[in-house]
Amino acid sequence: MSSIHPTAVIEPGAELAEDVVIGAYSIVGANVTMGAGTVVGSHSVIEGHTTIGAGNQIGHYASIGGRPQDMKYKGEPTRLVIGDRNTIREFTTIHTGTVQDSGVTTVGDDNWIMAYVHIGHDCQIGSNVILSSTAQMAGHVIVGDWAIVAGMSGVHQFVRIGEHSMLGGASALVQDLPPFVIAAGNKAVPHGINVEGLRRRGFSADAISALRSAYRLLYKNGLSLEEAKAQLADLSSEGGDGDQHVRKLTAFIETSQRGIIR
Repeated sequence: MSSIHPTAVIEPGAELAEDVVIGAYSIVGANVTMGAGTVVGSHSVIEGHTTIGAGNQIGHYASIGGRPQDMKYKGEPTRLVIGDRNTIREFTTIHTGTVQDSGVTTVGDDNWIMAYVHIGHDCQIGSNVILSSTAQMAGHVIVGDWAIVAGMSGVHQFVRIGEHSMLGGASALVQDLPPFVIAAGNKAVPHGINVEGLRRRGFSADAISALRSAYRLLYKNGLSLEEAKAQLADLSSEGGDGDQHVRKLTAFIETSQRGIIR
């Protein structure tokens, strides 16, 4: 059975699984769908055309599905889609998309989103991501799986953060952060491969060695970006465990619109 506090407001039209929990003074809008086992703390607002999956834990005073902070927004029925088993802590804000982009903001599965995080309109957050307290994602930001954004960091609109990368605390990221790379600073600069994170996730020694070699080509050997990409192509065809990961790194660079941090 669901447990909805008597002071909560559930607008007609909202679709809630039978066992959701809604805390005191929270509001759930008419166009919200919420999956089994999801818990919403007190004083939170879940609104907009928002779909939330199963097993999510949403803290007190969260604002989920609000209007995008974009002056071009004219009330279009854009969406927010959140997956399963996410932890979304107190005072987090996540906004719906805009018609200037795909019209939908997405959050994947098994993410750990700490207090006061902001996820702006049209962001695409992958799965198993950690967004530490007060991390701020501007509009249209893409965050790959297993990435970490440390506290008090700001990410410029349209920037991409690659999978298994890490952005250090109090950083300002204004260009794309490639997969597997650690960066920090204002403005953020690269500081090596996320070796410890890769080890914890089961990457082989061969794969990590290949990514370290790729990092040297990109950042340590004095090569231009075009020269580095040519040598990365050779590195990704050596026949080892690292080939697929170097190819992912190269593909990320090739598709960068803002350019990667250098």
